[in-house]
Amino acid sequence: MAQVYRGGHLYGTGHPARLTPHEARTRTFAPRRRGVDPDEVRQFQALVADELADLHKQVRQLAEENERLKRALRDWQAMHARECPPRNSGHW
Repeated sequence: MAQVYRGGHLYGTGHPARLTPHEARTRTFAPRRRGVDPDEVRQFQALVADELADLHKQVRQLAEENERLKRALRDWQAMHARECPPRNSGHW
Protein backbone atom coordinates (compact mmCIF):
# COMPACT_ATOMS: atom_id res chain seq x y z
CA MET A 1 0.00 0.00 0.00
CA ALA A 2 1.36 3.40 -0.91
CA GLN A 3 2.04 5.87 1.85
CA VAL A 4 0.19 9.13 1.44
CA TYR A 5 1.34 12.29 3.15
CA ARG A 6 -0.85 15.26 3.90
CA GLY A 7 0.58 18.39 5.44
CA GLY A 8 3.86 16.66 6.18
CA HIS A 9 2.20 13.88 8.18
CA LEU A 10 1.36 10.33 7.21
CA TYR A 11 -2.31 10.20 6.25
CA GLY A 12 -4.04 7.48 8.27
CA THR A 13 -5.36 4.37 6.56
CA GLY A 14 -7.74 3.42 9.36
CA HIS A 15 -5.81 0.23 10.08
CA PRO A 16 -3.62 0.00 13.18
CA ALA A 17 0.01 -0.92 12.62
CA ARG A 18 0.60 -4.63 13.12
CA LEU A 19 3.07 -5.86 15.66
CA THR A 20 5.56 -8.22 14.09
CA PRO A 21 7.09 -11.25 15.82
CA HIS A 22 10.52 -9.65 15.48
CA GLU A 23 9.33 -6.50 17.27
CA ALA A 24 7.89 -8.59 20.11
CA ARG A 25 11.13 -10.54 20.49
CA THR A 26 13.45 -7.53 20.42
CA ARG A 27 11.42 -5.00 22.44
CA THR A 28 13.40 -3.55 25.33
CA PHE A 29 12.06 -1.95 28.47
CA ALA A 30 13.49 0.79 30.63
CA PRO A 31 15.22 -0.63 33.69
CA ARG A 32 13.50 -0.01 37.01
CA ARG A 33 14.54 -0.49 40.55
CA ARG A 34 13.08 -3.78 41.72
CA GLY A 35 11.89 -4.46 38.18
CA VAL A 36 10.72 -7.72 36.73
CA ASP A 37 12.90 -10.71 35.96
CA PRO A 38 14.40 -10.13 32.50
CA ASP A 39 14.38 -13.87 31.78
CA GLU A 40 10.65 -14.05 32.42
CA VAL A 41 10.07 -11.03 30.19
CA ARG A 42 12.10 -12.64 27.37
CA GLN A 43 10.24 -15.91 27.80
CA PHE A 44 6.90 -14.10 27.59
CA GLN A 45 8.09 -12.10 24.56
CA ALA A 46 9.05 -15.33 22.82
CA LEU A 47 5.60 -16.76 23.55
CA VAL A 48 3.88 -13.65 22.19
CA ALA A 49 6.15 -13.59 19.14
CA ASP A 50 5.39 -17.24 18.36
CA GLU A 51 1.67 -16.56 18.65
CA LEU A 52 1.99 -13.55 16.35
CA ALA A 53 3.94 -15.57 13.80
CA ASP A 54 1.21 -18.22 13.82
CA LEU A 55 -1.53 -15.61 13.42
CA HIS A 56 0.30 -13.87 10.57
CA LYS A 57 0.67 -17.25 8.84
CA GLN A 58 -3.04 -18.01 9.28
CA VAL A 59 -4.06 -14.60 7.93
CA ARG A 60 -1.80 -15.06 4.90
CA GLN A 61 -3.21 -18.54 4.24
CA LEU A 62 -6.81 -17.34 4.60
CA ALA A 63 -6.18 -14.43 2.22
CA GLU A 64 -4.73 -16.84 -0.35
CA GLU A 65 -7.70 -19.19 0.08
CA ASN A 66 -10.09 -16.26 -0.27
CA GLU A 67 -8.46 -15.21 -3.55
CA ARG A 68 -8.58 -18.80 -4.83
CA LEU A 69 -12.29 -19.04 -4.03
CA LYS A 70 -13.00 -15.69 -5.69
CA ARG A 71 -11.23 -16.84 -8.87
CA ALA A 72 -13.11 -20.15 -8.83
CA LEU A 73 -16.45 -18.36 -8.39
CA ARG A 74 -15.69 -15.93 -11.23
CA ASP A 75 -14.70 -18.83 -13.49
CA TRP A 76 -17.87 -20.73 -12.58
CA GLN A 77 -20.04 -17.67 -13.16
CA ALA A 78 -18.43 -17.02 -16.55
CA MET A 79 -18.91 -20.66 -17.59
CA HIS A 80 -22.49 -20.70 -16.34
CA ALA A 81 -23.32 -17.42 -18.09
CA ARG A 82 -22.21 -18.87 -21.45
CA GLU A 83 -24.44 -21.95 -21.01
CA CYS A 84 -27.62 -20.12 -19.94
CA PRO A 85 -30.05 -18.81 -22.52
CA PRO A 86 -30.34 -15.04 -22.65
CA ARG A 87 -32.93 -13.45 -20.40
CA ASN A 88 -36.31 -12.55 -21.82
CA SER A 89 -35.90 -14.94 -24.72
CA GLY A 90 -39.29 -16.42 -23.93
CA HIS A 91 -42.78 -15.82 -25.19
CA TRP A 92 -43.38 -12.70 -23.08
